[in-house]
Amino acid sequence: MNFPIAGVDISPVYLIAVGFVVGLLGGFFGVGGSFLAGPALFSAGVPMNFVVGTDLTHIVGKSIVAARKHRTFGNIDLKLGLIMVIGTIGGVEAGAQLIQALKRAAHVDVVVGISFTIILFMISAFMTWEAVQTFRMQRAVRRAGSEVSALGRRRDHSAFAHIARSVQRLQVPPMIKLPVSGVESVSLWAIIAVAFVGGFFSGFLGGGAGYIRMPCLVYLLGIPTHIAVGTDLFEIIISAGYGTVTHALKGNVDILIALVMHTGAAIGAQIGATLTQYFAGPRIRLFFIPLPLIGAGLMIHSLLSGGPPK
Repeated sequence: MNFPIAGVDISPVYLIAVGFVVGLLGGFFGVGGSFLAGPALFSAGVPMNFVVGTDLTHIVGKSIVAARKHRTFGNIDLKLGLIMVIGTIGGVEAGAQLIQALKRAAHVDVVVGISFTIILFMISAFMTWEAVQTFRMQRAVRRAGSEVSALGRRRDHSAFAHIARSVQRLQVPPMIKLPVSGVESVSLWAIIAVAFVGGFFSGFLGGGAGYIRMPCLVYLLGIPTHIAVGTDLFEIIISAGYGTVTHALKGNVDILIALVMHTGAAIGAQIGATLTQYFAGPRIRLFFIPLPLIGAGLMIHSLLSGGPPK
């Protein structure tokens, strides 16, 4: 099937399959799925500026479906999500402007591709380290004869919970209370900083950048994993929605590719969101670890083969 806007020929079955997998993973992990969708589109021949803009567009619909499902499970902290909008929009625009600068310099494919790969490796490495430490800590607790708290949705027993407590102790007013997430006090500026970073990577690398924001919500702000997943999906609707508009105005969106992908993504998102109810927070994070590596592998293959096929 020919997609004249991006100037590529791609099988619709391939796009629907990619959309389904991305939707499934996004609903389960609370991420937009650009760590897989981006490399998959790039490998299929889509130029990188269209990869970023089109990925953002298809993710909006998928995230709405998944967020609605998580809302029924009580996994969304609306107060946190709405506060994050401020930093998210600023970050998305900064990332989109950087894409435009690279496009004018004709370096967009290489710079974005290499940046994407490095970020994905770093995230996977950190979460592997955290998962190993967390499970060691849980085994030590069980050997000591103590019971791990049954409040699995409120406490994830991360080995790096002390980082979140340190952030929460930063007394930089105004201080915000997040009762849904069980956070007694956290600086407004810490929330906005996390949102800005997530928004920047969304605008620069495409997707909702949940692979950045979800770990930041857990490890820096101390948000329980289930709520971080749902709230991140809610936030992705905003970041990807704004990113879609700003990239469309810059000519970086192929709406036909996005619509075909959404066919599979809408189904996968509902299945993924439902599956989160059957796993504890640490296990969800453990399952997340290999996914960025798959995306990084796809991106490296495309870069080494000379970029997207012509």
